[in-house]
Amino acid sequence: MNAVVSPHHLSAAAGQRVLLDGGNAVDAAIAVVAAQGVVAPETCGLGGDLFAIIHAPGWDRPRTLNSSGRAGSNVDANQMRADGLSTIPLDHPAVVTVPGCVDGLVALNTELGTRTLGECLQPAIDLAANGFEVSTEQGRAFDRLSTIYGKNPAVSDFYPDGNPVRKGDTVARANLADTLTRLANTGDRNEFYLGRAGEDISAAVGGLITMDDLAINQADWIESFGVDVFGLTAWTTPPNSQGYLGPATLAIFEMLDPPDDPDNPRWWHLLIEAYRCVAWERDELVTDPDRQPMANDEIFDRGRLGELAATITDHAGNWPQPKTGVSGTAYMCTADSSGMIVSIIQSNYRGLGSPFGAARSGFLFQDRGLGFNLTPGHPNELTPGRRPLHTLSPTLWTQGDQPRWNIGTRGGDIQPQLVAQMAARVVRHRQDPVAAQEEPRWSMNDFGPGSGSEVIVEPGIPPAVLADLRGRGHEITELSERQGGWGPVSVIGVDGPTRQAAADPRVDTTAALVF
Repeated sequence: MNAVVSPHHLSAAAGQRVLLDGGNAVDAAIAVVAAQGVVAPETCGLGGDLFAIIHAPGWDRPRTLNSSGRAGSNVDANQMRADGLSTIPLDHPAVVTVPGCVDGLVALNTELGTRTLGECLQPAIDLAANGFEVSTEQGRAFDRLSTIYGKNPAVSDFYPDGNPVRKGDTVARANLADTLTRLANTGDRNEFYLGRAGEDISAAVGGLITMDDLAINQADWIESFGVDVFGLTAWTTPPNSQGYLGPATLAIFEMLDPPDDPDNPRWWHLLIEAYRCVAWERDELVTDPDRQPMANDEIFDRGRLGELAATITDHAGNWPQPKTGVSGTAYMCTADSSGMIVSIIQSNYRGLGSPFGAARSGFLFQDRGLGFNLTPGHPNELTPGRRPLHTLSPTLWTQGDQPRWNIGTRGGDIQPQLVAQMAARVVRHRQDPVAAQEEPRWSMNDFGPGSGSEVIVEPGIPPAVLADLRGRGHEITELSERQGGWGPVSVIGVDGPTRQAAADPRVDTTAALVF
């Protein structure tokens, strides 16, 4: 039995097609990522980064891939400060970092794939060449961002006659189809990075990223990184990713002996506080691995997590206030009949990414450079050749040498909050994933030292729970409808030959396929 879950039914179908043609879960994941970037560039694309975690029965630990790009050789924080800048502007070319996605797809294909890269990319090529229907969410995104992207030739297909596409329109992306075809025909990352696409990248950012930068492979296979919780091991991607926050939250939550009933107000309070007590330190810990102030084994050290747990009381604690934004991210997961599972996430970062794009090649560039700052000496100071703080937070869960769960989401800074809530329900409480997707969620934008507990909640939480949380010092803002940006969370559960898969109802394009 196979399973594919993605934010768009067409990218899920691309993964299904490859699995039915005899590919494995990695081949399917490549197909899903590539197709998602075609049909939903408001979530991800070739100009973004990629992280993946893969496990198969019998492996002692998962394989983890960090394919996130670095700042260009010619970025200059000193010059930007001299120009009077204190932060990196959204429209400054320094927001663009080298895109890691293609290097990641090639690395996955070379290391663990069973089909050619061309076979995995073919569904995406077909969609780009033949066209696809615009969704509600996509139409709204391109309409909302018309002032930024309406005249950008990299996405001109979404602004025919100068007007944004609407739900039901058909869009074909001929330039992107050609870019994907060139890559498919060679299977060589240099076709992309040192060919026409690479030339477009360097030119669009005024040479801040050089061709020599693009010659450096961005895909690194790294040491697995996980923590034991709920009788399983939760694996994620280490810094420069914030992925540790979700599993660390759950490990602390478990130490607090929470109630068995998720409708108990104390259950909500402890999960919120478990997140807050560990999240405040994120901006100091999540940096380029070469500048990491805390070693990976210390981040998940049980003694350290226990000390954090001991700071939690029955009242909301006081833990800076990182800036948050709408995420342009797509989390996808696959499982094949052999038991191999893949947890993979790809992103342009905020919305469609940066306002810079490759016109001839048909895609926009990410704005991951916003993970840097201009503070002299800070671990995330903008520096040539360094990786920025990353919000991408995929998780993969194992029991011994057996894969059990893939859980992940888009959502920018709040991704670990959503992962923790879903995992608490489906892993700890064994709630049916479809039912868990329907449960109301919370999020918070401010979670640093000194900030109060300002919690935003979806409708459907019992009034008694909200009253209790307010009594504990949480400031609650109630929404009138579920939030599309708080997902789509994607989930696959594996138990022997059985597969559970659940798509998030918050986004109308999502799909969960079990076949």
